Amino acid sequence: MTIKTSADDNRANGGPTRSWRLFLVCFAMLIVSLDQYIVVVALPDIGRALGYTAHTLQLVVSAYAVASSGFLLVGGRAADLLGQRRMLATGLVLYTVASLAGGLATGPATQLAARVVQGLGGALVFPATLAVVTTTYAEGRERNRALGIWGAAGAAGLVIGVLLGGVLTRYLGWSSVFFVNVPLAVGALVLTFVVVPHDPSRDRTRRFDLAGALTAMVAVMLVVWSLVQGPQLGWTAAGVLGPAALGLALGWAFTRIERRAHDPLLPRVLVRSPFVRLALVLSFLFMATFGSLLYFVSIYLQNVLQYDALQTGLGFLAPTSVVVAASALAGAVSTRIGLRATCLAALAIGASGAALLAVNLTADAGYLGLLPGLLLVSIGDGTMFTAIFIAAATGVAPRQQGVASAIVSTGSGMGAAVGLALLVLLAHPGPGNLDGAAMRIATADGIRAAVYAIAAAIAVTLLIVLAGYPRRRSGPAAGPTAASEPDSTCVEDCVGSAGGA
Repeated sequence: MTIKTSADDNRANGGPTRSWRLFLVCFAMLIVSLDQYIVVVALPDIGRALGYTAHTLQLVVSAYAVASSGFLLVGGRAADLLGQRRMLATGLVLYTVASLAGGLATGPATQLAARVVQGLGGALVFPATLAVVTTTYAEGRERNRALGIWGAAGAAGLVIGVLLGGVLTRYLGWSSVFFVNVPLAVGALVLTFVVVPHDPSRDRTRRFDLAGALTAMVAVMLVVWSLVQGPQLGWTAAGVLGPAALGLALGWAFTRIERRAHDPLLPRVLVRSPFVRLALVLSFLFMATFGSLLYFVSIYLQNVLQYDALQTGLGFLAPTSVVVAASALAGAVSTRIGLRATCLAALAIGASGAALLAVNLTADAGYLGLLPGLLLVSIGDGTMFTAIFIAAATGVAPRQQGVASAIVSTGSGMGAAVGLALLVLLAHPGPGNLDGAAMRIATADGIRAAVYAIAAAIAVTLLIVLAGYPRRRSGPAAGPTAASEPDSTCVEDCVGSAGGA
């Protein structure tokens, strides 16, 4: 009998060890997630230096979010068709160049163009990293553990981004929050060519579905733009209603194009997969709730408790460190008790934490009073992030992992825009003529209302998991243990053959 060693396993996976490959994709994930908040902390300084108005300054964030959301499906499909290594390398090159351009910008137009290219780079990197993980590790215990580490890297990027943004802005100036990405992305690019195997020859029988890609990309970008700009311009403004209507019309056109496509952008087997559908819904609600909470806590710390940028970053150190730990452990927990139980526990803890946090968000509260609620929310946040992508990868063929992750990631981008747009309206402090203590009280009251709404929405998400989690069908291959749930047998029973995808 021949015993298969870990070295044999590594050789079978393309030469470089799987551990190095996992390190690379986690490092790339950290770079992309770091940029989400490192720029936010520097916004006031960027606005003063480059001449942004109060209205246009938010475009520094919106330009990245809109471009990233719009290109994710294209990036995921490209990773599947053109190769994970090619798309990861291409995304890192774009990210490097755009970061350099953003730091060297002398006016808003140049910098916003750089942010769009950064968003495109991120949209190529994110699904490629996830596809590398899910094709390197077999479904089950190993993949769950790897996805936990990958999710923890993304959460760690948020921690580092908030802290590093405050430090760099204070001591080196706003441009340093862009320049710091350059050596990081270059290092990841070099490592990509060392540890990721060469992409196989392209399957010429599979086509890119250009019409579907362009329609989906523009539709998502227009809708996200409308949701981001709605609170600022007003929901009845032509600059909001026009793009929203055109985006929805293009979304309808996309569904018609996909029905007729020989090789659709969204493979039919993924559209039918109950786990992919559940992951899409959960990712939308996750970012609308957990994802929006960070914004409101940041506003509370700065506008109510009067923290500066560095103090705000330090205030997030404990809770976001818990997010990292919870993300890392979520894979092992899912393997032990099952994905459904993991989601339910995470959502129950998260809803309880958000409600407890809301109770303490008063104008005269102190940071220590907020900490218990923040820590509970962080446990739910980190656990759900990893669990969602475990669900998204379940039962998906290797050649479709990129687009599966992109579907779910697009849902999270839409959820972030929708959730924040609605919650900002709820949190509005009221008349603009308030000042001093009155404004602090009104701001705290508005934020508390928004966080109560977040707690309620997390509870609704829990009910959706209870009612809509795909059930295992009985059969000889369906094991009774939590560690085997969900598995490929269950998914094959639920969605059928992948033929025609």
